Amino acid sequence: MSIGNSPDDNSPQDERPYEEDDRPSIGRALQQARIAAGLTVDDVSNATRVRIAIVHAIEQDDFAPCGGDVYARGHIKTLARAVHLDPDPLLARFDAGHGGRPAPTPAAPMFEAERIRPERRGPNWTAAMVAAIVAVIGFVGFTLFSDDDGNSRKTQVAEGSTPTASKPVKTKPTPTKPQDPKSDPSDSAIAAAPQDKVTVQVTAPDGRSWISAKDHNGRLLFDGFLQQGDSETFQDKERIDLVLGDAGALQLYVNGKQIEDEFQPGQVERLSYTKGDPEVG
Repeated sequence: MSIGNSPDDNSPQDERPYEEDDRPSIGRALQQARIAAGLTVDDVSNATRVRIAIVHAIEQDDFAPCGGDVYARGHIKTLARAVHLDPDPLLARFDAGHGGRPAPTPAAPMFEAERIRPERRGPNWTAAMVAAIVAVIGFVGFTLFSDDDGNSRKTQVAEGSTPTASKPVKTKPTPTKPQDPKSDPSDSAIAAAPQDKVTVQVTAPDGRSWISAKDHNGRLLFDGFLQQGDSETFQDKERIDLVLGDAGALQLYVNGKQIEDEFQPGQVERLSYTKGDPEVG
Protein backbone atom coordinates (compact mmCIF):
# COMPACT_ATOMS: atom_id res chain seq x y z
CA MET A 1 0.00 0.00 0.00
CA SER A 2 1.40 3.37 -0.94
CA ILE A 3 1.67 5.92 1.87
CA GLY A 4 1.70 8.87 -0.50
CA ASN A 5 -1.30 10.87 -1.67
CA SER A 6 -3.23 9.35 -4.57
CA PRO A 7 -4.13 11.45 -7.66
CA ASP A 8 -7.76 11.52 -6.50
CA ASP A 9 -6.76 13.00 -3.15
CA ASN A 10 -4.64 15.71 -4.76
CA SER A 11 -7.17 16.83 -7.38
CA PRO A 12 -9.70 18.69 -5.17
CA GLN A 13 -6.92 20.32 -3.14
CA ASP A 14 -5.11 21.48 -6.25
CA GLU A 15 -8.23 22.94 -7.81
CA ARG A 16 -9.64 24.72 -4.70
CA PRO A 17 -6.98 27.49 -4.46
CA TYR A 18 -7.48 28.26 -8.13
CA GLU A 19 -11.24 28.68 -7.63
CA GLU A 20 -10.81 30.86 -4.56
CA ASP A 21 -8.21 33.03 -6.30
CA ASP A 22 -10.74 33.76 -9.02
CA ARG A 23 -13.15 35.33 -6.51
CA PRO A 24 -12.60 38.87 -5.18
CA SER A 25 -11.58 39.18 -1.55
CA ILE A 26 -14.10 40.12 1.13
CA GLY A 27 -13.03 43.76 1.12
CA ARG A 28 -12.91 43.93 -2.67
CA ALA A 29 -16.40 42.40 -2.96
CA LEU A 30 -17.82 44.98 -0.53
CA GLN A 31 -16.07 47.82 -2.37
CA GLN A 32 -17.36 46.68 -5.78
CA ALA A 33 -20.93 46.35 -4.45
CA ARG A 34 -20.76 49.81 -2.87
CA ILE A 35 -19.58 51.40 -6.12
CA ALA A 36 -22.26 49.51 -8.08
CA ALA A 37 -24.90 50.87 -5.68
CA GLY A 38 -23.69 54.41 -6.30
CA LEU A 39 -22.66 54.94 -2.66
CA THR A 40 -19.60 56.63 -1.22
CA VAL A 41 -17.73 55.51 1.88
CA ASP A 42 -19.33 58.45 3.71
CA ASP A 43 -22.82 57.25 2.62
CA VAL A 44 -22.17 53.73 3.93
CA SER A 45 -20.67 55.06 7.18
CA ASN A 46 -23.66 57.34 7.79
CA ALA A 47 -26.16 54.56 7.02
CA THR A 48 -24.49 51.92 9.20
CA ARG A 49 -22.76 54.03 11.89
CA VAL A 50 -19.56 52.13 11.13
CA ARG A 51 -16.63 54.57 11.28
CA ILE A 52 -15.13 55.70 7.97
CA ALA A 53 -11.68 54.42 8.97
CA ILE A 54 -13.07 50.93 9.66
CA VAL A 55 -14.98 50.89 6.33
CA HIS A 56 -11.75 51.77 4.49
CA ALA A 57 -9.80 49.12 6.45
CA ILE A 58 -12.34 46.35 5.75
CA GLU A 59 -12.36 47.21 2.03
CA GLN A 60 -8.58 46.69 2.16
CA ASP A 61 -9.13 43.30 3.94
CA ASP A 62 -7.64 44.69 7.16
CA PHE A 63 -9.86 43.50 10.01
CA ALA A 64 -7.56 44.43 12.90
CA PRO A 65 -9.26 47.83 13.57
CA CYS A 66 -12.56 45.97 14.19
CA GLY A 67 -11.35 44.85 17.62
CA GLY A 68 -11.85 41.10 17.23
CA ASP A 69 -13.44 38.45 15.02
CA VAL A 70 -16.92 38.87 16.52
CA TYR A 71 -16.93 42.58 15.77
CA ALA A 72 -15.40 42.02 12.34
CA ARG A 73 -18.22 39.59 11.44
CA GLY A 74 -20.79 42.13 12.61
CA HIS A 75 -19.23 44.89 10.49
CA ILE A 76 -19.04 42.65 7.41
CA LYS A 77 -22.72 41.70 7.79
CA THR A 78 -23.80 45.32 8.31
CA LEU A 79 -21.79 46.67 5.36
CA ALA A 80 -22.94 43.87 3.04
CA ARG A 81 -26.61 44.59 3.70
CA ALA A 82 -26.09 48.33 3.27
CA VAL A 83 -24.70 47.77 -0.26
CA HIS A 84 -27.36 45.12 -1.15
CA LEU A 85 -24.97 42.17 -0.96
CA ASP A 86 -25.69 38.73 0.56
CA PRO A 87 -23.48 38.59 3.68
CA ASP A 88 -23.51 34.79 4.14
CA PRO A 89 -20.82 33.90 1.54
CA LEU A 90 -18.57 36.68 2.87
CA LEU A 91 -19.00 35.50 6.48
CA ALA A 92 -18.26 31.91 5.45
CA ARG A 93 -15.01 33.01 3.80
CA PHE A 94 -14.08 35.10 6.85
CA ASP A 95 -14.73 32.16 9.20
CA ALA A 96 -12.67 29.85 7.02
CA GLY A 97 -9.69 32.18 7.28
CA HIS A 98 -10.05 33.05 10.98
CA GLY A 99 -10.48 29.78 12.84
CA GLY A 100 -14.17 29.10 12.25
CA ARG A 101 -17.36 30.81 13.31
CA PRO A 102 -17.42 32.20 16.89
CA ALA A 103 -20.04 31.08 19.40
CA PRO A 104 -23.46 32.47 18.45
CA THR A 105 -25.08 35.19 20.53
CA PRO A 106 -28.86 35.51 21.03
CA ALA A 107 -30.63 37.76 18.53
CA ALA A 108 -32.38 40.02 21.04
CA PRO A 109 -33.98 42.65 18.71
CA MET A 110 -36.33 40.22 16.95
CA PHE A 111 -37.43 38.68 20.28
CA GLU A 112 -38.09 42.17 21.60
CA ALA A 113 -40.36 42.76 18.62
CA GLU A 114 -42.19 39.51 19.37
CA ARG A 115 -42.45 40.36 23.06
CA ILE A 116 -44.43 43.55 22.52
CA ARG A 117 -47.11 41.86 20.37
CA PRO A 118 -49.51 41.04 23.26
CA GLU A 119 -49.45 44.66 24.44
CA ARG A 120 -52.77 46.43 24.06
CA ARG A 121 -53.50 50.08 24.52
CA GLY A 122 -56.04 50.95 27.18
CA PRO A 123 -59.27 52.80 26.41
CA ASN A 124 -59.04 56.46 25.42
CA TRP A 125 -60.17 57.98 28.73
CA THR A 126 -59.54 61.55 27.53
CA ALA A 127 -62.09 61.25 24.71
CA ALA A 128 -64.58 59.57 27.07
CA MET A 129 -64.23 62.35 29.64
CA VAL A 130 -64.70 65.06 27.00
CA ALA A 131 -67.88 63.34 25.74
CA ALA A 132 -69.22 63.03 29.30
CA ILE A 133 -68.54 66.70 30.07
CA VAL A 134 -70.29 67.81 26.86
CA ALA A 135 -73.31 65.64 27.73
CA VAL A 136 -73.53 67.06 31.28
CA ILE A 137 -73.25 70.65 30.09
CA GLY A 138 -75.94 70.05 27.46
CA PHE A 139 -78.29 68.54 30.05
CA VAL A 140 -77.72 71.39 32.53
CA GLY A 141 -78.25 73.99 29.82
CA PHE A 142 -81.47 72.33 28.68
CA THR A 143 -82.74 72.19 32.28
CA LEU A 144 -81.92 75.85 32.94
CA PHE A 145 -83.54 76.91 29.71
CA SER A 146 -86.75 74.99 30.55
CA ASP A 147 -86.93 76.37 34.12
CA ASP A 148 -86.28 79.97 33.11
CA ASP A 149 -88.86 79.86 30.34
CA GLY A 150 -91.57 78.36 32.63
CA ASN A 151 -90.94 80.75 35.53
CA SER A 152 -90.95 83.75 33.21
CA ARG A 153 -94.39 82.87 31.82
CA LYS A 154 -95.89 82.26 35.30
CA THR A 155 -94.65 85.63 36.54
CA GLN A 156 -96.07 87.45 33.55
CA VAL A 157 -99.54 85.91 34.03
CA ALA A 158 -99.64 86.65 37.78
CA GLU A 159 -98.53 90.28 37.49
CA GLY A 160 -100.41 91.06 34.29
CA SER A 161 -97.24 92.36 32.68
CA THR A 162 -96.68 92.54 29.00
CA PRO A 163 -95.18 89.28 27.77
CA THR A 164 -91.64 89.64 26.59
CA ALA A 165 -89.52 87.08 24.86
CA SER A 166 -87.16 85.43 27.28
CA LYS A 167 -83.61 84.86 26.23
CA PRO A 168 -82.62 81.21 26.08
CA VAL A 169 -79.57 80.29 28.06
CA LYS A 170 -76.74 79.68 25.68
CA THR A 171 -74.70 76.64 26.42
CA LYS A 172 -71.24 76.32 25.00
CA PRO A 173 -69.87 72.80 24.65
CA THR A 174 -66.33 72.26 25.77
CA PRO A 175 -64.20 72.75 22.66
CA THR A 176 -62.04 69.88 21.59
CA LYS A 177 -58.40 70.83 21.80
CA PRO A 178 -56.92 71.08 18.28
CA GLN A 179 -54.11 68.76 17.58
CA ASP A 180 -50.70 70.15 18.32
CA PRO A 181 -48.50 69.62 15.25
CA LYS A 182 -45.60 68.91 17.64
CA SER A 183 -47.53 66.22 19.52
CA ASP A 184 -46.97 62.49 19.19
CA PRO A 185 -47.10 61.54 15.45
CA SER A 186 -49.00 58.40 16.39
CA ASP A 187 -52.18 60.53 16.86
CA SER A 188 -52.35 61.33 13.14
CA ALA A 189 -51.15 57.82 12.28
CA ILE A 190 -54.05 56.27 14.22
CA ALA A 191 -56.57 58.48 12.43
CA ALA A 192 -55.06 57.70 9.02
CA ALA A 193 -54.70 53.92 9.46
CA PRO A 194 -57.53 52.00 7.71
CA GLN A 195 -58.64 48.77 9.34
CA ASP A 196 -58.43 46.68 6.16
CA LYS A 197 -54.79 47.53 5.36
CA VAL A 198 -51.38 47.54 6.99
CA THR A 199 -49.98 51.05 7.35
CA VAL A 200 -46.32 51.67 8.24
CA GLN A 201 -44.90 55.13 8.89
CA VAL A 202 -41.10 55.52 9.13
CA THR A 203 -39.60 58.77 10.46
CA ALA A 204 -35.98 59.82 10.98
CA PRO A 205 -36.05 62.14 14.02
CA ASP A 206 -32.45 61.53 15.14
CA GLY A 207 -30.38 61.22 11.97
CA ARG A 208 -29.98 60.02 8.40
CA SER A 209 -30.65 56.38 7.45
CA TRP A 210 -31.12 54.23 4.35
CA ILE A 211 -34.38 52.23 4.18
CA SER A 212 -36.10 49.85 1.76
CA ALA A 213 -39.84 48.98 1.71
CA LYS A 214 -41.73 46.33 -0.33
CA ASP A 215 -45.37 45.22 -0.52
CA HIS A 216 -46.59 41.62 -0.11
CA ASN A 217 -45.88 40.92 -3.81
CA GLY A 218 -42.25 42.01 -3.42
CA ARG A 219 -42.85 45.25 -5.35
CA LEU A 220 -40.37 47.94 -4.27
CA LEU A 221 -42.16 50.88 -2.66
CA PHE A 222 -39.09 52.86 -1.55
CA ASP A 223 -35.31 52.47 -1.65
CA GLY A 224 -33.18 55.37 -0.52
CA PHE A 225 -32.14 57.63 2.34
CA LEU A 226 -34.34 59.42 4.86
CA GLN A 227 -32.72 62.66 5.95
CA GLN A 228 -33.16 63.83 9.54
CA GLY A 229 -36.76 65.00 9.99
CA ASP A 230 -38.05 63.11 6.91
CA SER A 231 -41.00 60.69 7.03
CA GLU A 232 -42.40 58.06 4.64
CA THR A 233 -45.72 56.16 4.90
CA PHE A 234 -46.40 52.81 3.18
CA GLN A 235 -49.68 50.88 2.82
CA ASP A 236 -50.59 47.43 1.54
CA LYS A 237 -53.61 45.15 1.90
CA GLU A 238 -51.56 42.30 3.45
CA ARG A 239 -47.92 42.99 4.44
CA ILE A 240 -45.11 45.56 4.40
CA ASP A 241 -41.48 44.32 4.41
CA LEU A 242 -38.80 46.74 5.67
CA VAL A 243 -35.00 46.85 5.67
CA LEU A 244 -33.59 49.56 7.95
CA GLY A 245 -29.95 50.50 7.41
CA ASP A 246 -29.67 52.27 10.77
CA ALA A 247 -32.63 51.22 12.93
CA GLY A 248 -31.37 53.25 15.90
CA ALA A 249 -31.98 56.52 14.01
CA LEU A 250 -35.59 55.65 13.04
CA GLN A 251 -39.04 55.58 14.65
CA LEU A 252 -41.84 53.25 13.44
CA TYR A 253 -45.62 53.63 13.67
CA VAL A 254 -47.48 50.51 12.53
CA ASN A 255 -51.28 50.59 12.09
CA GLY A 256 -51.36 53.75 14.22
CA LYS A 257 -49.25 52.34 17.08
CA GLN A 258 -45.70 53.23 17.98
CA ILE A 259 -43.14 50.43 17.89
CA GLU A 260 -41.01 50.89 20.99
CA ASP A 261 -38.10 48.58 20.15
CA GLU A 262 -34.79 49.90 21.45
CA PHE A 263 -32.77 49.51 18.25
CA GLN A 264 -29.07 50.25 18.63
CA PRO A 265 -27.26 52.87 16.47
CA GLY A 266 -25.89 51.27 13.31
CA GLN A 267 -28.13 48.21 13.70
CA VAL A 268 -29.53 46.78 10.44
CA GLU A 269 -33.05 45.31 10.79
CA ARG A 270 -35.31 43.29 8.46
CA LEU A 271 -38.95 43.55 9.62
CA SER A 272 -42.39 42.56 8.29
CA TYR A 273 -45.73 43.87 9.54
CA THR A 274 -49.33 42.84 8.83
CA LYS A 275 -52.84 44.17 9.55
CA GLY A 276 -54.17 44.68 13.07
CA ASP A 277 -51.91 45.15 16.09
CA PRO A 278 -48.24 45.48 15.14
CA GLU A 279 -46.79 42.04 14.58
CA VAL A 280 -43.43 41.17 13.11
CA GLY A 281 -43.89 38.60 10.32
